Formats: sequence, structure tokens, C-alpha cells
Amino acid sequence: MKKTFAILLGSIAFACLLGIILPWPLTLLHVVWLQGIIAALMSYLFHLPVWQVFIHLFFFPVLLSAVMLDLPAYWYLGGFITLALIFGSIHRTRVPLFLSSREAVDALAELLPRDRGFKLIDLGSGCGGLLCKLARILPRGSYLGVEAAMLPCWISKLRARLSGQNCRFHWASMWQHNLTGYDVVYAYLSPVPMPRLWEKVCREMRPGSLFISNTFTVPGVAPDQRIQLNDFSGAVLYIWRL
Repeated sequence: MKKTFAILLGSIAFACLLGIILPWPLTLLHVVWLQGIIAALMSYLFHLPVWQVFIHLFFFPVLLSAVMLDLPAYWYLGGFITLALIFGSIHRTRVPLFLSSREAVDALAELLPRDRGFKLIDLGSGCGGLLCKLARILPRGSYLGVEAAMLPCWISKLRARLSGQNCRFHWASMWQHNLTGYDVVYAYLSPVPMPRLWEKVCREMRPGSLFISNTFTVPGVAPDQRIQLNDFSGAVLYIWRL
């Protein structure tokens, strides 16, 4: 949060400075787009997730465009409902929509057994891409995704049905789902729920099972293994064996 706020303030200050010193006149819209481009570049350099890069790029330009167009109130209501369907109760969970990269899928496929069955659950499964791809690569596995946001979960269900892969998706809170029967628990969440999730993992997962977190580690608990991913955000898989 501090890094995001610093990027926002820094990009606004830099854009205003350029608006003053550049030799040609700039309109407010030019300055706003300049701020968005600077913020997006700073987000990329700080290795923030892709979704944050795009938010920094488009936030103020879209906001200014909406004000200039004088849109009716129902447009804002429609936008709010759409965001609620995509992100769910993000104000409460503090977990945005993260999509696992193809490199994460490949790394997990190397970790999982190919010669026997296993059960894997994805906590915060997003649009279902990770599980559907893993189910195609390793068809002996049994896959379940739990997603609290409605629209991504519907997309996941449709995706699984169309692909015919052995994966299921539930629209539910991960806190209500017991982890006892799973060989692997995968999560790509945010720093906020990690301490509580670790308590749940230690309480419910059986010895010998794996807990894998994409990007976010458990404070004060060293992982047993780290796998660096060569993806856009330079993510890391943190692995704990219970």
C-alpha cells in the first residue's frame, strides 16, 4: 500500500513538473495521461502485479473522461456492479484478482506427481486458468477451485465445462472450506490473509502435504523451497511441506 501511494504521488508530481517545463502547451487531459504513463512505468519497475500497472495507467484518465462526458448516474451504478461481480468483497478480504502465469502452471506441473492421483485445491482460483491447464497436463489429479468473486467463478465453471477437464469450482469463501483431504493447497492472494491462512493450513492439512503460495510468503515462517518464475512480475513460488 505504501509503495502504491508513493507511486501515485510521485507520478502526479513528475507529470505536473513536466507540464510546467516542457516547451509546448499541455492540456489537463495531456497531463493526466502523462501521469498515468509515468505511474505505469514506475509500477513495472517496482515489479508490481500487472493489474496494478493497468490501474495506474488508466485510473485518472478514465476518471477525468467520465467527468468530461457528464455520464448519467446509472453508468456509475453499472460500473460499481461490474466491479463487485469481478472482485467480490475486496474491501473485506483485501485480496484482489490475481491471475497465475503460464510459468506458474509449468512450475507446478513439475512439482506434482505424474504416476498417481492427487487432490489439489486452489484458494482464490480466479478465472480457473491454472486448474484447467494443470488438469490437461496431469489428468490423474483431482482439482477444486474456491473463488469468492461471482463473475470469475462463473467463468471458471464455464471454462471447465467447455474443456471437459477434471476440475470443479465453488463460489465460496476459502475460510469455510476444510483443507484436510488435499495433498496440495495453492494460493495466490495478498499479504493480508497469509498469517491467518497459515494457521488454517497448520490446523487442517495432514503431514506430508504441500502448501504453495505464489508471490506472498508467511511472515516469520521460512519456506522449505523457493522457485523463481521467469514471468512478467518476476514472481516466486514459496513451498512449505507440512
